[in-house]
Amino acid sequence: MKIKNLTKAANRIKKAVAQGERIILYGDADLDGVTAVLIAQEAIKSLGGNVVAYYFPEREKEGYGVTTKALEYLKQYAPGVLVTFDLGISNFKEIPMAKKLGFSVIVVDHHKVLDKLPKADIIVDPKQPGDKYPFKEFAACGLSLQLAKTLLGKKMSDTLYQSMVELAALGTIADMMAREQDNVQIIREGMDALPYSWRPGVRALLESDIFGSDAPLEGRVQQMISILNVRDTRKREPGAFRLLSCPSLPKAKHMVETFAEKNKIRREQVDRATDEVRMRIFHKKTDPLVFEGDEKFEYMLLGSVSSIISQETNKPAFIYRKSKKDILGSVRAPAGYDTVKAMQACDKFLETYGGHPQASGFQTSIEKEEGVKRCLYEYFQKNKK
Repeated sequence: MKIKNLTKAANRIKKAVAQGERIILYGDADLDGVTAVLIAQEAIKSLGGNVVAYYFPEREKEGYGVTTKALEYLKQYAPGVLVTFDLGISNFKEIPMAKKLGFSVIVVDHHKVLDKLPKADIIVDPKQPGDKYPFKEFAACGLSLQLAKTLLGKKMSDTLYQSMVELAALGTIADMMAREQDNVQIIREGMDALPYSWRPGVRALLESDIFGSDAPLEGRVQQMISILNVRDTRKREPGAFRLLSCPSLPKAKHMVETFAEKNKIRREQVDRATDEVRMRIFHKKTDPLVFEGDEKFEYMLLGSVSSIISQETNKPAFIYRKSKKDILGSVRAPAGYDTVKAMQACDKFLETYGGHPQASGFQTSIEKEEGVKRCLYEYFQKNKK
């Protein structure tokens, strides 16, 4: 049994390769999205496909998912096949816009399906209605690996598979997906492959003296992920994408040193923002959730801050950055809470939202800040663990 539409997506990409169509790979800018794009890129290029562009949206500047700003940039490549990874399942307005521009749209996503599906040509998401594949908790990079295996079939060499599964393991661990069933195999095979990687970016990370030579592989991988998650976007490409696709070991080692220094600064910034939230909520111990934002908070720190606060308070934590017009937030919650369902109940106050029950995100206007706060407060008062 295969994941619903997996073969259909592979066949459409094979057709694009055979007919010389332009292929655009569009991924979320986190490590799961980056590794998913890299796996797909290597599979398509192995078949001789024409990958003409990559796109990773900058959430602070354009929002989450398939964005209008992205489509404005990508329309120069139409007509073509647009494949999205780790996003797209909630882009109800933007995907029809992409199709009007002349793109065939394939969505490869692992996030929770909302009330309806977007009008993409093909959707691969184990959580969609009618998908009978027994395991639902793949990361997007895990789905990309399944797509690559279906695309290449017997053309998948052991060396190529190892280069892909190491990426899938990194993305799956980074996205904190359940270590169950299919993910267990991905992580085990990927961890086995990592020490023998040919990839200069991985070699540079493994050979760095930042981690200490005696550190166990699992611990080093967590530190690698921390460095790969550093914010360093250039020419629309996240640092993780540039490092993991870097062809030169000396250049990769220089990037690792730069990212490690930025990671140290990032940890200090996370500590300061977390302390600020702790002070604000000190007298709010009876509140059913944490809902705090500030203009000083950087978006790329919010996931870490909300995770720490959620763990410390054992409550859902909605931490957000405010601008003059918009609110952009990251959400974490303990097991037993469904933050996507909560935001679904408050969707009249939200512009976009989505993700996993325990790790999600949202965007809305500054005028709706109090409305969404009040609505979520009422929701979690009624829906406690």
